[in-house]
Amino acid sequence: MAGAKVKRVNVVCDRRLEKYFGVTQKALDVVKSSEMDGPRRSQALDFLDMAQRYFSDAKHFREKGNYVLAFAAVNYAHAWLDAGARIGLFKVSDDSLFAADPQ
Repeated sequence: MAGAKVKRVNVVCDRRLEKYFGVTQKALDVVKSSEMDGPRRSQALDFLDMAQRYFSDAKHFREKGNYVLAFAAVNYAHAWLDAGARIGLFKVSDDSLFAADPQ
């Protein structure tokens, strides 16, 4: 697409932040209620813990008005969930929430 005009988005607005918080909260809820890989349960719980910590940080940054750090942290949180799903720690199949191969 040489020469095509690219729309530049350089603001983290309330709407965008709420979208990512909502998706990540849904993904956390699904993971918490899903089966985990038995032999690697401790690793699965570690991935979930990291996701929850980053999600908590994201909430803190949002409350303080630092939307850039909130956006970064909520995406890190979701990345931990995606990684856990991708390597089979979490038995999830919702491709609208996770970057995982279908079960």
